[in-house]
Amino acid sequence: MQIGVLALQGDFDAHRRRLEELGAEVVLVKKPEQLDAIDGLVIPGGESGTFLKLLGEEGFEKLKEFVHAKPTFGTCAGAILLANEVENPKQKGLGAIDIRIRRNAYGRQIDSSIREGKLLQSSLNDQPGSPLEMVFIRAPKIEHVGAAVEVIATEGTDNIPVAVRQGKVMATTFHPELSDDSRVHRVFLDLVTEAR
Repeated sequence: MQIGVLALQGDFDAHRRRLEELGAEVVLVKKPEQLDAIDGLVIPGGESGTFLKLLGEEGFEKLKEFVHAKPTFGTCAGAILLANEVENPKQKGLGAIDIRIRRNAYGRQIDSSIREGKLLQSSLNDQPGSPLEMVFIRAPKIEHVGAAVEVIATEGTDNIPVAVRQGKVMATTFHPELSDDSRVHRVFLDLVTEAR
């Protein structure tokens, strides 16, 4: 099983290390043609507008084709790219998950925090309510979840969705690669195995 990590910017290396710890063979994806050889893809955090510039039109179209066909997991900026509606400011997305997401909703870099959220019972997790450490860095907020989207983790007293799944695509507004808990990445690898 080959998992790609989009290695254009952001802390893609933390995702690589986590996936390798879990036994995956990892490819750092820097060119669109590399998408043809992988079974799943992680789109890391970073700056979503910068991702769009670095991808260019051809890279964006190739990535869009991939995320609609194969398992993909986006964290923070990756979640923004996967959304079908982006606000603050409006921006085009890959339309892989039926969510509306607001960029930088938790504030600036200085407002970054570590919080405890909950993994819910879902098609990907049979341990409802188990706590999960969540690292938020200039995090976006999921403001609307479509009917076909499954919420797999929440945070805060308002139970704000912070991890979602639609079909073969997952997104988190936090950075699971920066926590010691490997369950979120393990869930993604299970999704890739299931899709194969």
